[in-house]
Amino acid sequence: MVAELERRYPPAWAEDWDRVGLVLGEPCAPVRRVLCVVDVVPETVAEALDAGVDMIVAHHPLLLRGVSSVAPTTFKGRIVHRLIKSDVALYVAHTNADVADPGVSDALAARFGLTGLRPLHRPAPNSPAHGDGRGIGRIGELPEPMTLAELTRHAAAVLPATAWGVRAAGDPGRMVRTLAVSGGAGDGFLADATAAGVDAFLTADLRHHPAGEHLAADGPALLDAAHWATERPWLDDLAVLLREATGVETLVSDLATDPWTVHAAPPAVDDKEPRP
Repeated sequence: MVAELERRYPPAWAEDWDRVGLVLGEPCAPVRRVLCVVDVVPETVAEALDAGVDMIVAHHPLLLRGVSSVAPTTFKGRIVHRLIKSDVALYVAHTNADVADPGVSDALAARFGLTGLRPLHRPAPNSPAHGDGRGIGRIGELPEPMTLAELTRHAAAVLPATAWGVRAAGDPGRMVRTLAVSGGAGDGFLADATAAGVDAFLTADLRHHPAGEHLAADGPALLDAAHWATERPWLDDLAVLLREATGVETLVSDLATDPWTVHAAPPAVDDKEPRP
């Protein structure tokens, strides 16, 4: 299982700051059932144990930053202890899956039916990930042009449901034909979306000042979705890949691990297109 994951998502493709690969478990232990998750949290661990899986394949690293203890008195320590005691392995594919072709953003682009896909941000020529169609994010053409207001409602309908939903910045009546998407936090790629000349850019975790400055410089319209919702679609592709390549039973977690659980819009908000 590890060999297949590393064939499709080589650890060398990950960013230097990232922590990917086998976190827990014996590399040669048999794997019969796998649960694919975005986040390793107590709820998804409980789901894995209830399903009797041998391995969790996660997108987000459990141990991204250095720790001095995995004592069961800590949040992450409790998770580590529970997985070890239950003999459940943990594997992480993060930025190496983001940059892969196909990867995280291909699955996101598929939700919108985008065609003519190309990377939004290509790896540097000296990067191990450089080459072929690899890169962060995808740019493509919508099946039919939509106004920004229509696209925002469409995004909320085709992405996994969250309390966060989808919000947009820009003229609601702006026509969108070319769309850039990037799973996860994407405001580091605002300049790439502008340089690509797309009509709109959908990602997650957009911040106030970078978004405002981007729009003031006449950049593409922005759509901001929940982080979890932009990466959850990849789990379906991952499950199919592992099932077809190894024959293991693959399950996908639909537990929404987005931390935002309540949303209320003021009654004055109106996203309808301006009338002539």
